[in-house]
Amino acid sequence: MRRKRIGMGAALAVGTLAVTGLAFAPTAAAVTPDTATITADCGAFGGGEATLTATQDGTAATVTLTSSAITAPIALSADSITSDLTFVNNTTGGTTSFTGTENPAMAAGDPVTVGPLSGTVASGDSLEAYGGSLTMTVFGITITCTATAAQSPGPFVFD
Repeated sequence: MRRKRIGMGAALAVGTLAVTGLAFAPTAAAVTPDTATITADCGAFGGGEATLTATQDGTAATVTLTSSAITAPIALSADSITSDLTFVNNTTGGTTSFTGTENPAMAAGDPVTVGPLSGTVASGDSLEAYGGSLTMTVFGITITCTATAAQSPGPFVFD
């Protein structure tokens, strides 16, 4: 009987600690919207609609760009594109950059995907691609893309 009470007491204590931990756990940060579309102009390398997907974990954030309208000019191995995606920060009046060398392997003519690119955000930051740029460096060749209009449905707003 005594073992049963000790076991029940331990289970009750563990359950209480778990509930208390949940009550004091920080809430997950979120970016709204988590996806947006832009129309990009990449000069001689093409252009068209691209989708931006954003995530946030505290002050760390990532953005991935995918586009079937912008295609790989040649076969590219994974993580071979150096990318810098710069947004206009409507909150501070400056810019915020997301950088990295993340990309999947792509055959010539495949849709371009870069990211997730990493950046740092502050609570309340409102980031807009229009007025910023995406610079991709592939085998020493720099490709610069710019949005031709505001992103839809609107800027990324970070918690």
